[in-house]
Amino acid sequence: MQLTESQKRHLRGLAHHLNPCVHIGTAGLSPAVMTELDGALAHHELLKVRVRAADRETRDALITELASRSGSTLVTRIGNVAVLYRPDARGPRLALP
Repeated sequence: MQLTESQKRHLRGLAHHLNPCVHIGTAGLSPAVMTELDGALAHHELLKVRVRAADRETRDALITELASRSGSTLVTRIGNVAVLYRPDARGPRLALP
């Protein structure tokens, strides 16, 4: 899903007060992490993910793979925290501008 800049700005504002609810450690993307992420995205639509990796390239690759495997869109990434958005299949609950 492609988001416009105004939609990304709106989602960044909504995500500002959120705490990361999925943490990815040095073990990387396991099936359990993907299951947890899928459930969290289905319930919340918008969430923060904290990725701990050794270097920036590894972290960026993990975030990109995470977004593609979960079917979500990367809204923004600041440091080791990424904001992901995936609208609910039954109809999005978050209204986008």
